[in-house]
Amino acid sequence: MQELKSVEGVARRHGVMVASVAALLCAGAVVFFPGVALAQSDAVKELAAPPPIQLPLKPSPEFAKFPRYSGTLGSRQIVLRLGAKKDDAAGVHGEYQFADTGEVILIAGDRDGDTLEVEESNDGTHITGNWVGKFAADGSLAGERMNVDDSDPQPFDLKPLAPGQPVPPAAAAKAAKAGGAPTAPASPPSVPQSSQAPQSSQAPQPARATGGGQPVGGVSNLQTGE
Repeated sequence: MQELKSVEGVARRHGVMVASVAALLCAGAVVFFPGVALAQSDAVKELAAPPPIQLPLKPSPEFAKFPRYSGTLGSRQIVLRLGAKKDDAAGVHGEYQFADTGEVILIAGDRDGDTLEVEESNDGTHITGNWVGKFAADGSLAGERMNVDDSDPQPFDLKPLAPGQPVPPAAAAKAAKAGGAPTAPASPPSVPQSSQAPQSSQAPQPARATGGGQPVGGVSNLQTGE
């Protein structure tokens, strides 16, 4: 019986020694190969973190198939891509792009019936403005865009584009908003009849031979006698 207890004691001590050696080896690996542990930590962080946003923003493939709207924001032409969020029944998101500079602005918010309320960001992180608008029966969207503090309201007026329909040129959009196509320049005004030299229906009478005189009314063949 004593021999059995001695064997068990030796086994326990041996197990403790093995565990201690394993722990020392792991610690030694961290001491001698700190770069490996650091690299693994960075890799995990990189996988867990969202990809960095590249500035300036570019049109996102995620929004490429969303419904498009074309029109004006203030005095500038834009194209808006707006669609529903997959994980939010009332949520919408997308982007709009200025036609003159190509700048892309992200938007996200809610649509409640025909009312749209969204926020915008030019870097994907900071809110730069708010939109409040309404959808009409024909699908058009109109309202106001304001700064974060609700200052500087600018109207927007957007019309839906059919799939594959080209974006109207900026000049055409401005003409349509103004109420029609530009008219051709007017022709030069005609000379008034009163400014033309009077014409007599009778043949001019020969002048009487006189010793001299002065012209009458600017006509040289009529003279007054002295």
